[in-house]
Amino acid sequence: MIDIIVLATGNKNKVEEFKQLFKDFPVEIKCLNDYRKLPPVIEDGATFEENAYKKASHYARVLGLPCLADDSGLVVEALDGRPGVYSARYSGEDARDWDNCEKLLREMAGKDNRKARFECVLSLATPGGPALTWEGRCEGEIITERHGDAGFGYDPVFYYAPLGKTFAEVSMAEKNKVSHRGRALAEMAAEFDKVLSWLRQRLQEEKPPKPDHKQFEHNDWSEERMV
Repeated sequence: MIDIIVLATGNKNKVEEFKQLFKDFPVEIKCLNDYRKLPPVIEDGATFEENAYKKASHYARVLGLPCLADDSGLVVEALDGRPGVYSARYSGEDARDWDNCEKLLREMAGKDNRKARFECVLSLATPGGPALTWEGRCEGEIITERHGDAGFGYDPVFYYAPLGKTFAEVSMAEKNKVSHRGRALAEMAAEFDKVLSWLRQRLQEEKPPKPDHKQFEHNDWSEERMV
């Protein structure tokens, strides 16, 4: 039996990263890009955990499938925890990775304390609402200029001492072994048989009806894209 889990993201970099992390699991991975015109979720939570659950539960209810969402970001000591939950849009709603890094480097100019950490919360929700949660952290520091062309987000300015490189200077495989997301997923992987049993039991108990398209603005979001 192949279980379907939908990743509550359309970010291609994250999808690829998750697929690599899930490659040994007996599940079929889909993402939001596989469906049409999904109603958006407002990520207005005050914590990574709140936002992860909002995304996971929202899309699980909409699609009638279990959904896995992550909310993650960079927490910088000298900036009182910023950018935090605003990491993806630190320099504006339509911010690019380059712009966010530039803003961070400007704000860190002249600061002696360069300590920072990536944090990630994974939330796996069923259409009925129940969810499981895992957390992961990765400690590092913010350097004064970019190094490396791999990765995404703040990877070029996040230096990870055990590897002696920034996250943008290592392969995805190397990064996944130590990253905040990799660590959160490792916790999930360690009990994945129990997770699948829990998931199947919840879905059997909930027996969710086919989602009612009429409650949403568009009525074709449940059609999978043809590729």
